[in-house]
Amino acid sequence: MAMKDVARYWAQRYFSDEEAVIFFLLLIGGFSIVIFMGTMLAPFLASVVLAYLLAGVVRKLEDIHVPFKLAVVLVFLVFVSLLSALVLVVFPLVWRQLMALIDELPGMLSTGQQLLLLLPEQYPSLISQEQMQELIGVAAVEIGQVGQKLVSLSLASVPNLFAIMIYLVLVPILVFFLLKDRDLLINWFVSHLPEKRVFMTGIWREMDQQLANYIRGKFIEIVIVGVATYLGLIAFGVQYSALLGVLVGLSVLVPYIGAAVVTVPVVLIGMFQFGLNDTFFYMLLVYGVIQALDGNVLVPLLFSEAVNLHPVAIIVAVLAFGGIWGFWGIFFAIPLATLLKAILYAWPRAVDATEPAAVAE
Repeated sequence: MAMKDVARYWAQRYFSDEEAVIFFLLLIGGFSIVIFMGTMLAPFLASVVLAYLLAGVVRKLEDIHVPFKLAVVLVFLVFVSLLSALVLVVFPLVWRQLMALIDELPGMLSTGQQLLLLLPEQYPSLISQEQMQELIGVAAVEIGQVGQKLVSLSLASVPNLFAIMIYLVLVPILVFFLLKDRDLLINWFVSHLPEKRVFMTGIWREMDQQLANYIRGKFIEIVIVGVATYLGLIAFGVQYSALLGVLVGLSVLVPYIGAAVVTVPVVLIGMFQFGLNDTFFYMLLVYGVIQALDGNVLVPLLFSEAVNLHPVAIIVAVLAFGGIWGFWGIFFAIPLATLLKAILYAWPRAVDATEPAAVAE
């Protein structure tokens, strides 16, 4: 069977429908724009995401008979207030704690080295002095590289402060107009689609509610888990509580892996500050309770519709989309994987397409 016969059969089966061809071209175009122009269009793409989230709140206010324009203004004012609090309060606090942690890192490493050197004396049958020295040497090199990256990152971010300030002005303006002219923009986009769009309409209806619930749920989960962790750690007087709270909150974006990874700095900072005493173990107990409540109570409440994806598919999606789009790729990994699955199941197929075996004959 010739390769051209297989290609002809595949094209006849999966691309005989005009709507499928247009939708395929839209997908390729959308992915290409984000991949090659994502940095340039970052403020616009972020504004689209935020406007999509806030549009649901606007609709809720309209359902209780609040006029559309008033609902847009109220939602926008709340959004600007929260953004201002984030920029003026949370970010500076987290940044100061990150810089303080970098300054104290050499002292923490020295303390950790002294503790590790005691292990061969206490457990000579498990580890020797030479093995521990080698382990400390490797760890010092790796941690030194991490420290250099953090310093270079902080220095490299200085020239970008002006760009960040522009984004902080530009994004709210874009969000406002996207909310205010939502119907106008959607109608303009839809007018360029084919009149027959049963397939695209079905995919959008299937994904719209699930996507909205997932994104809003993730934002709420990040805030609740981050704030709960911050309050729990600050109750014990843990240093860098704000930094750790932000890290733990963001860790919910990466299922299965995020919680395990972010636990390491929580344990290390607590151990260096308190040692292996009762306060340290009580702190770990509170942290464990927060993680357990997140997984067993908060997630089922926020995500009533479970994402029907295999754990391997979720991890692959996080790695793939995160590698392409960074933070936003990780954030949207599960919705994008769900979208691809829905497209594969709903893609129109020509049932009367000639079988490749018949073509070969």
